[in-house]
Amino acid sequence: MKNQLLGLGTAVPAESVNQSDALRMTTDLVCRDDTQKRFLRVLFSHSGVERRHTVLPWQIGYEWKQSPSGGDEQSGPSTGERMQMYEAHASELAIAAARDAVAEQQIDPRLITHLVTVSCTGFSSPGIPEYLSDALGLGSTVQRVQVGFMGCHGAINGLRVARALTAEDPRAVVLLVAVELCSIHYRMHWDAEGVKGNALFADGAAAVLLGACEQPDTGGWTLQGTGSCAIPNSRDEMSWIIGDHGFEMKLTSRVPVLIEQHLRDWMAAWLDRFGYSINDIAGWAIHPGGPRILEAAEKALGLSRELCQYSHDVLRDYGNMSSPTVLFLLNRIRQDVQGPVVLLGFGPGLTAEAALFEHTGESR
Repeated sequence: MKNQLLGLGTAVPAESVNQSDALRMTTDLVCRDDTQKRFLRVLFSHSGVERRHTVLPWQIGYEWKQSPSGGDEQSGPSTGERMQMYEAHASELAIAAARDAVAEQQIDPRLITHLVTVSCTGFSSPGIPEYLSDALGLGSTVQRVQVGFMGCHGAINGLRVARALTAEDPRAVVLLVAVELCSIHYRMHWDAEGVKGNALFADGAAAVLLGACEQPDTGGWTLQGTGSCAIPNSRDEMSWIIGDHGFEMKLTSRVPVLIEQHLRDWMAAWLDRFGYSINDIAGWAIHPGGPRILEAAEKALGLSRELCQYSHDVLRDYGNMSSPTVLFLLNRIRQDVQGPVVLLGFGPGLTAEAALFEHTGESR
């Protein structure tokens, strides 16, 4: 059977920070007056996050403030220096997640024909694909694809690529690895939009094996399809750009409003292509970009908090890890649900991306 989920693995750094400590550091470093301090207290307390993992010591911001690399606003390390951090830490997380995915069914890595890597928080070439190939012992002819700079829905775009590759070659076994180091882009000066990332973002990696490899007990999950919707009149509402001192996020208050207005009609039409309605979906893996985004998606689709509890739990335990987050959700949901499951994420544009998984056998 094509597009089988043959394995799924996740990884987070050992270092973590609770939200109260993160709030204290951000307040110390970026606030200039009591109004900004009050804004941050509300922002952090309503973030839905309790703890996040980071490849950097959580107190690193204090060191950056003491020894800024330049800029009148003491903006911290340059983008080049942050890319050195990415180079130093991203591959370790990616390899850990990939090893877990391969180990699930004890698949011989030499059977992997394609490697798809996903990331929006760093650039390095040669980089993660080469580290993965060396660490896992992939063959020298493995074909590589990089899905870059697509934001929180990047892993769904990676799944789209993987599905296309398996459709082209029925013998294909695709390893998809999404890794993000959001912490290296910590904002060091006041920016009402940018500091939202300081309250939400975290580091992590996830990996998926997809194909038709003949292995026992694959879990019975198949990727049936993906969908995409560019939400109208939203180009300026969410962005992710490269600045002189890291990558800079813009997320306006209109994003939840636009999701609530436009998501349902598209989702209903897309699911209808597979013979499903919104009410037929047993599991919802909605990317928790933030509590308001998650609540807007719930309201638009008419979903209860219970149906989306996995998203709230992952946000609480890990924060927003950008692209790997939906795969963390799928990993939890597949333990309890026998499908169908929808992965849903939002990214710059504003664009909604979705993937449909069906359970076709006995539960794991």
